[in-house]
Amino acid sequence: MSSIKKSESGVPNIESTNILVTGGAGFIGSNFIRYVFEKTGFTGTLVNYDKLTYAGNLMNLVDIDGKFGNKNYFFERGDINDYGNVKRVFSKYDITLVVHFAAESHVDRSIFGPKEFIETNVNGTFTMLEASRQHWASRQDVRFHHISTDEVYGSLGESGYFFETTPYDPRSPYSASKAASDHLARAYFHTYGLPITVSNCSNNYGPYHFPEKLIPLVILNAVEGKPLPVYGDGKNVRDWLYVEDHCEAVWQILMKGRTGETYNIGGECEKQNIDVVNSICEILEQLHPLKDNKEIKNSKLKTQNYKELITFVGDRPGHDRRYAINCDKIKNELGWKRQHGFEDGLRRTIAWYLDNRAWVSNIRSGEYAKWIEKNYTSRA
Repeated sequence: MSSIKKSESGVPNIESTNILVTGGAGFIGSNFIRYVFEKTGFTGTLVNYDKLTYAGNLMNLVDIDGKFGNKNYFFERGDINDYGNVKRVFSKYDITLVVHFAAESHVDRSIFGPKEFIETNVNGTFTMLEASRQHWASRQDVRFHHISTDEVYGSLGESGYFFETTPYDPRSPYSASKAASDHLARAYFHTYGLPITVSNCSNNYGPYHFPEKLIPLVILNAVEGKPLPVYGDGKNVRDWLYVEDHCEAVWQILMKGRTGETYNIGGECEKQNIDVVNSICEILEQLHPLKDNKEIKNSKLKTQNYKELITFVGDRPGHDRRYAINCDKIKNELGWKRQHGFEDGLRRTIAWYLDNRAWVSNIRSGEYAKWIEKNYTSRA
């Protein structure tokens, strides 16, 4: 029977264990899988379990599949609400560690369609926890890590920070569903002794981000000469975290985190939304100057710079004013700290989208759906 081996210090040694990553075809999940194989020396088995909804994209991992597929990396298509299928995957691969990314995550979508957020984020997390409990019984050489968000804490004023002990005060169907799933994970630790850890992270950005989110939306709209929508007065504040830094933090929690504990993962990089949009426009002028942008030059759009495309729109219902995370706990206990400042991370992100327009085109055109049908239908 496989297990998470212990080092001499008693810390779990996960480099050769059997990991189940839910939502591994999504933005953060796929970046995490890439990080595991490219940065950690991992030699065990990693199973990517994903339903492949609109934001799940296996093209994010084509090279990983080509290099590690059917050796260390396996894909299983499935719904986290399908208890029988989840149990089958646990047994088939003798899973000893779960990293639970799978979630509906777009606030706007939760406002107009909250039902699927409850089904996926609450009921799906329950299914994963229950399958883990049943498969592992009373074992303690295993781990369930639950990925959450800073949005569960609600909204901050002009000062202060979210701590791991901050009371929950979710304001949207999305954040409420994530708050519920966090409580479920902790309840399974306290009630059943299931070895869990939880992390709440700030806004992620980086490569492979689905184009509906702020940073990729602004990048792509700008290079196509489309309006750059900014909610309200643009002064809502978010703490920004480069996705690779988040992946490293999760790995450190898996390696050294204490069971039953919550760790906040912050970018320590507060920015008003309008400042983020302005920064994107400024970097684009350096990397892809508007005067050389054929997509705009060949249109009837009359604009001198990308900033002229900024368009203020009506504010989102329940729009939290400010998020800011204190992440002293993970820095002091586990030795993690972010490696990418915002300027560096944003420049890397913009360059990636400029260099990977085919990736975006495949998502938008429906070619990705055809590719999935051809390559993965038989694996469902």
